[in-house]
Amino acid sequence: MKRNKNTKYNDNAKATKIRKNRNKNIMRKLRKSEKIKDQNTSVDEKYVQGTLIISARGTGFVKLQKESSLIFKEVDVIEIDSRHLNTGLHGDQVKVLLHPTKSLDQARDQRASPLTGEVVEVLIRAKSGFAGILEHKEGSYWLCPSDQKMYTDIIIPQDKLAGAKIGQKVFAVITSWQDPHQPPEGKIVEVLGKPGDNESEMRAIALEKGFSTKFPAKVLKELDKFKNFLITKEEMNRRKDFRSISTFTIDPEDAKDFDDAISFRTLGKDLFEIGIHIADVSYFVRPGTELDKESFRRGTSVYLVDRTIPMLPEILSNDLCSIRPNEDKLCMSAVFEISRDGKVKKQWFGRTMIHSNKRFNYEEAQEILDKKHGLFYEELLTLNTIAKNMRKKRFEKGAISLDQEEIKFVLDEKSVPIKVIKKERQDTNRMIEEWMLLANRKIAEYMSSERNKRDSEHSRGIFVYRVHDLPPEENIHDLVLFLKQIGFNLKTQKGRVSPHDLNTLIKNLEGRPEKSTVQTAIIRSMAKAIYSTKNIGHFGLAFAFYTHFTSPIRRYPDIAVHRLLNEALTKKYIKTKEWDIYETVANFSSMREKEAANAERASIKYKQVEYMSSRIGKIYSGIITGITNWGIFVEETETKCEGLVRMRDMQDDYYMYSQKDIALIGKRTRKKYRLGDKVKIKVKDANLNQKTIDYVLV
Repeated sequence: MKRNKNTKYNDNAKATKIRKNRNKNIMRKLRKSEKIKDQNTSVDEKYVQGTLIISARGTGFVKLQKESSLIFKEVDVIEIDSRHLNTGLHGDQVKVLLHPTKSLDQARDQRASPLTGEVVEVLIRAKSGFAGILEHKEGSYWLCPSDQKMYTDIIIPQDKLAGAKIGQKVFAVITSWQDPHQPPEGKIVEVLGKPGDNESEMRAIALEKGFSTKFPAKVLKELDKFKNFLITKEEMNRRKDFRSISTFTIDPEDAKDFDDAISFRTLGKDLFEIGIHIADVSYFVRPGTELDKESFRRGTSVYLVDRTIPMLPEILSNDLCSIRPNEDKLCMSAVFEISRDGKVKKQWFGRTMIHSNKRFNYEEAQEILDKKHGLFYEELLTLNTIAKNMRKKRFEKGAISLDQEEIKFVLDEKSVPIKVIKKERQDTNRMIEEWMLLANRKIAEYMSSERNKRDSEHSRGIFVYRVHDLPPEENIHDLVLFLKQIGFNLKTQKGRVSPHDLNTLIKNLEGRPEKSTVQTAIIRSMAKAIYSTKNIGHFGLAFAFYTHFTSPIRRYPDIAVHRLLNEALTKKYIKTKEWDIYETVANFSSMREKEAANAERASIKYKQVEYMSSRIGKIYSGIITGITNWGIFVEETETKCEGLVRMRDMQDDYYMYSQKDIALIGKRTRKKYRLGDKVKIKVKDANLNQKTIDYVLV
């Protein structure tokens, strides 16, 4: 049963713009291609693979994998008509049969249709589970998915209802779908509750991204051995003892697990020993155990607005591994002898025993710095001074400054948002960030050096890096064009942009309303940071070597890095035949990180819509963040709640979209609405089902 998609926004206009922009990109790439010999060459019977993206109106677009064999090698997107999706769903990896193309002369015409094809095989499902409302129609039970990208309902046999009742929100998985002309069949695996209830909606968001608060019975059984855990003398003797050295943690006020602590000792007038001590999760989570398998499957903790879905069970994340004050803890540590100007003189890595003397939150530590007295004031002052020097050098070397405002919801006892506040980044936040960056960078440098020292049998050993590639040339081209249209110039050289020029642009935007919009455009132009066993450096941080070592309670790659570091320190080597394990860790963890981020954004968006749903008719200040030919997107200044002002609700004139100016222009008054403009808005509607907010201009 096909779903009637009366999309919230004008999808036909949006699709026209998407097609127009895509055609421009394709034509630009085709002109660059030197491999197109015959203008009438047909690509009939050519197969490619890629990721299927479903638009709001049901059309598919397949972003091709680099290795796909295609005569037009510079083309990277194929359009799939809804009739040719053949059970392909949003995010799936699919195999596509390309349709015959027109001549190159015709293709160069921007009005020509793009390359098209049809899905012939679904290689990997992006997800099989969907949350939605259980309905009864035409004599059958149906799941009507909440996911707007899911273009068909799922039929649920009566014996697969799992006790669900009509009208309830449920989570179901597809069990069978072979015929694209028939609906998929599924079964309900969890009854979530009443639609619109906070618990139902948050669980639905998490489950759709593959995250659950429940741990399998096998994992829970394994945890029994930790119930009366005590650190043995033998284990103490295997570790370097830091318990007599001043040590403390600094974390958010609402944190429940503490991955990292810092120890401080003065060695001379301008020389200090700083220890970055990280919870030794790898001591508890051993390879091959059910606990390890489940931690790998989760990949990361997920931070929704009203809850944390932990990667590790609570007995580990909040107790045994958490560096709580006044308790002896097992750690993996990076210890540096460092001067006041931030130069590392010596370094040591290894397993340690520590004892945290104090748990600070960021605000408490900042207050001590501001008042210039209090517990550990001298230590905090020195740590902050060194961190500022390291930060300055980092930006001099080309690190990109892209601090963005974040919001936090204040919830009532029923988890209804009653207030939205901006998170402030203070010196203490940046201080801890710099010390964690130092530990991550130095561990990566050390492990890269160790890899190159291996003998022939173990040459070029394995490691898991955190890498960030150069921005794609096409993205930079589009960014430069976008900035030019709104009045900013960004220099490029051979399709590349320098971090210095990006930072200068961002600095010049300080205090201007366009800053947030431009920063968002810059971030979207960047490659995504991922995990990889092949080091290419980290562009955004300007580091040649970088990894994730400092958060093993909430990130699985950090556990893998701890294991690899310990292997190197004890002169043990990962066998070549086991290297693919870490390749899998890198790839799978990158995917899970993205899914967790999507879940977190979805929960924020839901709470923003819920917040505005009780404020219909109220007037706010906002900034224009997007211009389309069906309206303007406006972000409310204080809460960051973005909504749409529809063209049809702009009654004072007939407005037309100018692509050249990226503006709406009144036909009679010539009044312009441009990106970054400040406007007054009134909340017209907030739709929790579609997660959209409608504003009107005041």
